[in-house]
Amino acid sequence: MADTARLQQALGYEFADPQLLDLALTHCSAGKRNNERLEFLGDSIINHIVTEAIYRQAPAASEGEMTRMRASLVRQETLAEVATELHLGE
Repeated sequence: MADTARLQQALGYEFADPQLLDLALTHCSAGKRNNERLEFLGDSIINHIVTEAIYRQAPAASEGEMTRMRASLVRQETLAEVATELHLGE
């Protein structure tokens, strides 16, 4: 729980259900109870948030330009960097 407390502090957000946070951080290789369903939901949420931010911050950008911007932000390497900064691997 100390690790999740540190994560919550880094995020500036306290989860109402700490067990849900633990589940969200549990890879499918850890067993039957894992984060795959939450990952599916989270991927959609990340895409939505980034899409909305790009839409608001780049009012002159075309759909193609916005799509390329989103693809550069919502990709494995970028998300892995964020996860590393938050020490999620620990």
